[in-house]
Amino acid sequence: MVRRMSLVLLTVSVVVVLLLGMLALFQRRLIYLTGSGQVPPVAGVLPGASEWRLQTEDGLELAAWFVAAESPRPDGMTVLVAPGNAGNRADRAPLARALGDVGFDVLLVDYRGYGGNPGSPTETGLGLDVRAGYAALRLHDVPADRILLFGESIGAAVVTALAGDVSAAGLVLRSPFIGLATVAADAYPILPVRWLLWDDFPLLDRISEVRVPVAVVYGTADSIVDPQQSRRVAEAAPRLVGTFPVEGADHNDAALSYGPQVVAAVRAVADV
Repeated sequence: MVRRMSLVLLTVSVVVVLLLGMLALFQRRLIYLTGSGQVPPVAGVLPGASEWRLQTEDGLELAAWFVAAESPRPDGMTVLVAPGNAGNRADRAPLARALGDVGFDVLLVDYRGYGGNPGSPTETGLGLDVRAGYAALRLHDVPADRILLFGESIGAAVVTALAGDVSAAGLVLRSPFIGLATVAADAYPILPVRWLLWDDFPLLDRISEVRVPVAVVYGTADSIVDPQQSRRVAEAAPRLVGTFPVEGADHNDAALSYGPQVVAAVRAVADV
């Protein structure tokens, strides 16, 4: 009986170790949902927009879309959009339209490995990709104080890190989290995810370094990022303009992606 119990425990232990090993090995495939890489031509999605080629510091060339407002704001404000962990720039076209309707130019960045771009996504890589978008705007003569950084979910962590290093007009965080480990721990409470993660995106630790105006948008029914996490990020922002809760919205709902509260948050930061 004792021997049988020992064999059972040994078998269970081996299975657990194998599962944890597989989780550690393939975690980036679970985090970064790059999709098929197929993106339609920009003219068919956003007429009048143009495709830019971004050069990263580690030698990659990435496709991005620049969308000029038909009636731009007098201040010439441009929004640099850092997306979440799924989809591509075509999926952010409604956001570009909504912002363009109120006068903002928009640069839609796609990370490495997304939207037909070369490379494989990592925390470091995403940071370089958004930095390349920022550098491209500066090369196109957009002043630093006319660039507004917008990040959704994992992109919120990316632009928060960037805002600590560069000059910008402000920062809008949509569905920001404390850190990726906290989101993963909520999703997999019985697994030691904090020990396994290679990429952490410690947003809450970095927001204290940001000195530009900040707005936080979150869905009150977000099932992926606990709304309490977004509220904690807002409380830690040194120059918080305001929080913009979207009542009843889940993480990927249209209202939280490009609805009126999202646009209001961008305008609030731009008008400070």
